[in-house]
Amino acid sequence: MEWVLLLLALGFFCGRLAESRHFRSLEARESACGGVPVTTLHRPPPDRVVESATLVCGSVVVAVDYFKMFLAGFRLFFGGELRSYSSLLERARREAILRLRESAPDADFFINLRLEASDLGGKARGAPNVEMLAYATALKFRPERPPGETVRGA
Repeated sequence: MEWVLLLLALGFFCGRLAESRHFRSLEARESACGGVPVTTLHRPPPDRVVESATLVCGSVVVAVDYFKMFLAGFRLFFGGELRSYSSLLERARREAILRLRESAPDADFFINLRLEASDLGGKARGAPNVEMLAYATALKFRPERPPGETVRGA
């Protein structure tokens, strides 16, 4: 019995540490991506001319720790939101979108963002893992000309 409690405590602290490190990493990388918009809209802004459009994607597989599985077992018995899995999905979603943005660092805009999640493993293979796939169209806009500038040779 003591070993079980020790393993649960170890799982709690190690899982909490890994999760907090990941959230800090996400925040730093999200701020580094700056103001490049990512949207679910189907069309680019009407006031800009698209120079190129490329399909980009980002995916990640994130595993849940055994302590969260233990807590989720109790929650499944009594009912209610599985908050431990909610944070898992949030981390996976944010990481997948970041990887998408990092795959096209020169993009000016991302449109038609879609997210897909799938459960890998589940109870049949041990700890559940979630794969999150984000895909979108990365747009590069034609540079804008200052007002009053004319094109030579026209």
